Amino acid sequence: MIESEFALDRRAVRRSFGRAASRYEASAQLQRQVRADLLDRLQFFRLAPQRVLDLGAGTCLSTLELARRFPSAQVLAVDIAEGMLRAAPRARWPWRAAPSRVCGDAYALPIAAHSIDLIYSNLMLQWCDQPDEVFGELARVLKAGGLLLFTTFGPGTLSELRAAWATADDHSHVSLFLDMQQLGAALMRAGFAEPVLDVEQHRLHYPDARALMRELQQLGARNATRARARGLTGRTRFAAMLAAYERLRTSAGLPATFEVIAGAAFGSDDPLRVQGTEVAVPISSIGRQRR
Repeated sequence: MIESEFALDRRAVRRSFGRAASRYEASAQLQRQVRADLLDRLQFFRLAPQRVLDLGAGTCLSTLELARRFPSAQVLAVDIAEGMLRAAPRARWPWRAAPSRVCGDAYALPIAAHSIDLIYSNLMLQWCDQPDEVFGELARVLKAGGLLLFTTFGPGTLSELRAAWATADDHSHVSLFLDMQQLGAALMRAGFAEPVLDVEQHRLHYPDARALMRELQQLGARNATRARARGLTGRTRFAAMLAAYERLRTSAGLPATFEVIAGAAFGSDDPLRVQGTEVAVPISSIGRQRR
């Protein structure tokens, strides 16, 4: 179990992303970039998957690209928010039958054991607060030798906004995120083989703090920690947060850091074989011939 301050309200996560579905893509500037980078990482692996899982598929743009790259594969899109899956119009699939879209939770996937060759997950795992449980479930559905490829936000994400709120009150206003060491250790405990991780910092700029928070709301990325304050924030505290954030202003605007952790690991048929110390190296430095 992780510390209580990381604990998330999964009903709030589902509700928030469901409500944001219609405007998600219009606001997802960073998500589009990270999605393109993660898809590009597929070139470092020799893959001919029969079944592909896009976990946290959202509006299914990654699903579309996965289906194009692997035209012989059965592609399954899974997301916790039904509204996100419904936002993927059928017109995007003119050249083949639409991949199956399933509303499901990463903690309890409606998928047979050892049936998936490739699990692709872009910026979803930060909404899972129990890494041992979610990686255990992914290890269950992944074939031995199958590939897990993912991105997630790290603890440096929204550090400026978190620090600004900390000057105003002691409540939780910004979700916390697991670090690379915690994720790597959880992958090892779940029995994944050869896990590698790397991290990249992205810094965006906004005209003011309200613009950043408005974008987060449009993305569905609201604070979903169980410890969050449930009432309205008072004007005095909100003004204090804004003033603290303003002190970080640069010529480009107010900075917002997004720390993106990328990871890859292989399914193993012998969990005891992979126990050991996690080593983080750039994914771009490796390749693997599929067995």
